[in-house]
Amino acid sequence: MNVGLISLGCAKNLVDSEFILGILKTAGCQIVSDPDEADAIIINTCGFIEAAKQETIETIREMKEYGKKLVVCGCYAQRYKDKLMVEMPFIDRIITLQEYPKIHLILSDLFHDPDLKFQPLRYESRILTGSVYSPYVKISEGCDNRCTYCAIPLIRGKFRSRNYQEIIDECKKLVQDGAKEINLIGQDTSKYGTDLPEGKLLEDLIREITVIPGVFLVRVLYLYPDEITDPLLDEIRNNPKVAKYFDIPIQHICTPILKRMNRRGDEAFLSALLLKIRNMIPEAIFRTTLIVGFPGETEQDFEKLVELIKGFQFDRLGAFSYSKEDDTLAYDFPDQVQEEVKQKRLDTIMKVQSKIAWKKNREQISKTHLVLVEAYDEESKFYYGRSYAFAPDDIDGYIVFQSVVPLSIGDVTYVLIKDSIRYDLIGDAFSEVR
Repeated sequence: MNVGLISLGCAKNLVDSEFILGILKTAGCQIVSDPDEADAIIINTCGFIEAAKQETIETIREMKEYGKKLVVCGCYAQRYKDKLMVEMPFIDRIITLQEYPKIHLILSDLFHDPDLKFQPLRYESRILTGSVYSPYVKISEGCDNRCTYCAIPLIRGKFRSRNYQEIIDECKKLVQDGAKEINLIGQDTSKYGTDLPEGKLLEDLIREITVIPGVFLVRVLYLYPDEITDPLLDEIRNNPKVAKYFDIPIQHICTPILKRMNRRGDEAFLSALLLKIRNMIPEAIFRTTLIVGFPGETEQDFEKLVELIKGFQFDRLGAFSYSKEDDTLAYDFPDQVQEEVKQKRLDTIMKVQSKIAWKKNREQISKTHLVLVEAYDEESKFYYGRSYAFAPDDIDGYIVFQSVVPLSIGDVTYVLIKDSIRYDLIGDAFSEVR
């Protein structure tokens, strides 16, 4: 049987998709990328914000036109299963997140092929769809933070740390298969281990992964501000194999807005934390996410946010205009901000950050980066790669460079930066490290 899978949304969803692909291939299915060649199409959906939900609906309707067996899973399926069953009865099966432990049984029943031998979700059979050299590893599921704008706890449930030894074992297998960089992800990575009896926390996990022979770099994404402890900071600072990269979504800086968001920590705490990290680790890269136009956000609140951006100078910054999400507390908050005001504020934020990003990139000229080679363009003769300063999710950009000595994908090399274009750095390789 030929099966195609479309993965929507974030890297955490992508990891789920890669586990599902492993089930399919191990069972004996042929994985195809062309819907015309598929007997069945699986769509792993996203239901986080309005734009993602719209993309999900459009994708389902588009795939319906191929007339193949259609399976829908993921966050949107979890959140809107009843709605999908009513509005899209052509879907052959909707698989919720709670059903993932028995997804192999569901697929076996759905496909009715005795030659297919489905096994449970296992990291051993996971099929990487991105870079073999820089895979994601999910270390937790769910979230306990209950931000008033966010539906993740409603979709993914309470926070649960993944088994410590299973994470280590998966990382070892990934490295054996060629991985050089391990990217740890979860809804709230900084909380890792606090619910486990072993007493192992994020800094312990990082330390043990870095001693796996062959690991070049370990990167941690999605740190919640008030869970960033001194032992964690010490591990990141002192361990040469940990990326000095802080992905800390702060969402806002104004204390009244943070309280309405149900975010822990106020303006003074966040400002002190960011300054503390920068003083401890001067080479640290900071990435954050902001929400503009949250209910009750005044012009003064917004101006304070702009002042923070201009003053602190984040290396990477993403911003979203507030989107009302079903069943969240903020949905019915008074003082909703008009759409045109939200869009104007979003445009302002991104223009400010664009100038900062340009300046930051220009400052890298004449500096050296240790780069993981990830792609090569035969036509232009340029290599593409990333140093510790660039996360692998196509948000941060790349280091684009040439090399007199032929390089292989997965090599690590020094690159001297000579120029910058938008979010990319341009340079020349001058030494290779195997």
